[in-house]
Amino acid sequence: MEFSEKLKELRKARSLTQEQLAEALYVSRTAVSKWESGRGYPSIDSLREISRFFSVTIDELISPDEVVAAAEDEKRSFVRGYASLVCGAMDVLPALLLFVPVFGNGPDDPAAVSLLALAGTRPWVRAVFAACIGATVLCGLCEVAASRADVRWWKLALLAGMALSAISVAVFILARQPYAGITCFALLATKALLLWRSDR
Repeated sequence: MEFSEKLKELRKARSLTQEQLAEALYVSRTAVSKWESGRGYPSIDSLREISRFFSVTIDELISPDEVVAAAEDEKRSFVRGYASLVCGAMDVLPALLLFVPVFGNGPDDPAAVSLLALAGTRPWVRAVFAACIGATVLCGLCEVAASRADVRWWKLALLAGMALSAISVAVFILARQPYAGITCFALLATKALLLWRSDR
């Protein structure tokens, strides 16, 4: 009998709902549902809690093959969380472009200015810059928060972050702001490489 069947059997023997078991184990009902349907395995800590809660040994709960699968599942979850955290941090970095004076203000003014203080740029263009960077930063904060959440939210936040980064690159290149465009492109390429490596 597989872990998913054993867990369901133990839960039903105590006349518990998935919600009640989730509360007792300090996990979400979605996690219990995933475990019982065989779509995933609990972490080692959750496995210990299940063992203690039902007064059974871990060996009775899970077979050696399932231990390997659980370890791989936990490793994938860790890598996803790490990738989401790093990508989220990279999406927050472009906020510095709005405030750090790294842009030349034209041939007549040698002083460096921030992206929002460029003298030769129309106000609506600066508003577009701020909107692109603001949306990317907000998405980056969501990615950091999603690094501990469900896989669906993680993927959605990462896809949104990648799309917003690509839009920012296009906006800066079209507005002839090469430093901002190159910076956003470098961050986008780094995120793409990180995500590609995390899927291997």
